[in-house]
Amino acid sequence: MQRMLDACAEILDENGYDGLSTTKVAQRADVAIGSVYQFFPDKRAIAQELALRNLEMFGERVAHGLAEGDFAHWYDAVGTVIDTFVDMHRTVPGFRVLRFGDIADVRLLDAGEENNAVVADRLRALLVDAFAVPDTGELARALAVAVEAADAVLKLAFRDVRDGDPALLAEVERLITGYLAHHFEADGPAGGAGSRETP
Repeated sequence: MQRMLDACAEILDENGYDGLSTTKVAQRADVAIGSVYQFFPDKRAIAQELALRNLEMFGERVAHGLAEGDFAHWYDAVGTVIDTFVDMHRTVPGFRVLRFGDIADVRLLDAGEENNAVVADRLRALLVDAFAVPDTGELARALAVAVEAADAVLKLAFRDVRDGDPALLAEVERLITGYLAHHFEADGPAGGAGSRETP
């Protein structure tokens, strides 16, 4: 299955979602088409599994970054989250095209929620675990807004620049850190948001 997902990622990079097919995946993975259909009824199902793998990888890398970082306040970790996304966009096969699945279906990760909502839920769980942040409705709402806003500006940053426009990437961090600090700066031990150089 992992070989099929790797093949899917390569085809996405080369031909986009429209150029993806179960036949191409079988050929690239060097498996019989019947083997593909054993796991995946169609190309959407392959893309869904790859998007879920992307989400799992994203979560693991963010968790590692949160554990290794030294943050004055939990919302100062925004830079780590954005850096993780940007690095995956640049280096993980297929991620530039598929990301978390919107190109295939806005509810690809979970039929009951839009993809960005699933990402926001994952980030909330990571922040609550890493920083003992109270898991409140306000936190959930703020992260939902933050993920939607970051997604829009990140798409803009990568629209015409393959590795991302550095100025726009810096704006994403400034925008989201400032927004979260406005909501939560009184909640933490360090007060307002810190600043960080964006690579």
